[in-house]
Amino acid sequence: MTTAVTLDKDGAIDARDWSLLAVLSVLWGGSFFFNGVIVRELPPLTVVLLRVVLAALLLAPLLPLYRLRLPRSWPAWRPFFAIALLNNVLPFSLIVTGQTIVTSGLASILNATTPLFTLAVMAIAGEERLNGRRAAGIVIGLIGVIILHGDALGFESRQSLGILLCLAAAASYGLAALYARRHLATSPPLATATFQMMASAVMMIPVAGVIEQPWRLPMPGATTWLAVIGLATLSTALAYLVFFQILRRSGATNVMLVTLLIPITALLLGSLALGEPIAAREIIGAAVIASALLLIDGRVLALLRR
Repeated sequence: MTTAVTLDKDGAIDARDWSLLAVLSVLWGGSFFFNGVIVRELPPLTVVLLRVVLAALLLAPLLPLYRLRLPRSWPAWRPFFAIALLNNVLPFSLIVTGQTIVTSGLASILNATTPLFTLAVMAIAGEERLNGRRAAGIVIGLIGVIILHGDALGFESRQSLGILLCLAAAASYGLAALYARRHLATSPPLATATFQMMASAVMMIPVAGVIEQPWRLPMPGATTWLAVIGLATLSTALAYLVFFQILRRSGATNVMLVTLLIPITALLLGSLALGEPIAAREIIGAAVIASALLLIDGRVLALLRR
């Protein structure tokens, strides 16, 4: 875990990382389900606070096992606070708040636009070339988002606010991928996951404390606490270990392809466990976004040509 690995330029992804992507899709798809359960009893910022604090407590004891030490100065901590803000604090808060308005299935579909934002960010930053195929993929992906928006095209509707919050979270993930690629490429996955969770906890404690005052809230039930534990252990601590492993091996754009698989898990869990309806519009929008991501990836087209 402590050996530095050179991050590639988003080239081919091997069978091992495809397997890890499948595992990650289940872990992160479950996060939308867990959020859907928890927000019935707890406010959004408190949910994020519990998520990052518990994840940090779970990951920290693993550091000595791999001979990893805490950063000893502010310059050493700075990149972890930056990635914590872009990869945890902002998107977690935006998504959970959005899920108080839209269903977990729709939130997961909107989260599937993350590779579109990642590609746009990488192109603007000069990290990746935006060719015609990828540009077309972005346009098709945006069409998919418009389909998801349905009849409520005016931004005055409440669902529109939920959609915008989830899209803003996807954009934040895109910025986080760029930052991690530039500043944390050689950081061991366990170190990156743990230190960013610690930094996230430091930021969320005063934010949630001032705005929501969690100590004044009624004690949630057992189901909610089980969902919190699942969110922190499976969808956060374990998921980020897998995420940063794929990021270092296969690159930023490739790891964001996981969002193509997440809606399947989230839609099924939301429908079966939470009783959330699946609209035909959501299925069509998800299919359009999926086709956009496949076009951006390009490997299916290359396979068909061969």
